[in-house]
Amino acid sequence: MALIHGGCWRQRYGRDLMRGVAADLERRGFSVRNLEYRRLGLLRGGGWPATFDDVAVAITAIEGDVVTVRHSAGGQLAVWAASLPNVVATVSQAGILDLREAARLGVCGGQVKRLLGGREELFAQASPIERLPLGKPALLVHGLRDEIVPVAQSRRYRDAAQTAGDDCRLAELEQDGHYEHLDPASSAWRIVAEWLQRL
Repeated sequence: MALIHGGCWRQRYGRDLMRGVAADLERRGFSVRNLEYRRLGLLRGGGWPATFDDVAVAITAIEGDVVTVRHSAGGQLAVWAASLPNVVATVSQAGILDLREAARLGVCGGQVKRLLGGREELFAQASPIERLPLGKPALLVHGLRDEIVPVAQSRRYRDAAQTAGDDCRLAELEQDGHYEHLDPASSAWRIVAEWLQRL
């Protein structure tokens, strides 16, 4: 299991965000890697291609089949990385899955444009929705009260994935916003944990 944290790719947020759900997965018997990557910020070196290279190298180094899992900007990286040969499934919680649309809407305060250095031609390589089909199962979980990443991000991806022939399920949570996904006691996380156990 490869966990990839969110935080709008900004340097102030690190993999400590994932400690709770990582511990929960380990209690459930999963082998877990809580990954880090270069992020956006002064002297951090993040953005295209460094952030993506870090995730790809870390996942490729894991022996055996890997499921990529995570939240927000980490959801974008998790689904992006699902095309790697050793990844067998992916989970996105409140993920930024259509970078082109997210950039247009200013999701994450304009960080999408910083992530790609303002180069629109990179959407085709970096945006999960533009890399379909995956040919691997995907679970998307999104709160209808999310004011950071609109649920339309997950809906657009699900529709495109299913049209492309992928097995892609979306669970929409009426009472949840953006941060419940980080709580291992939440219904948002329980949906993920139970889906992973059925793989």
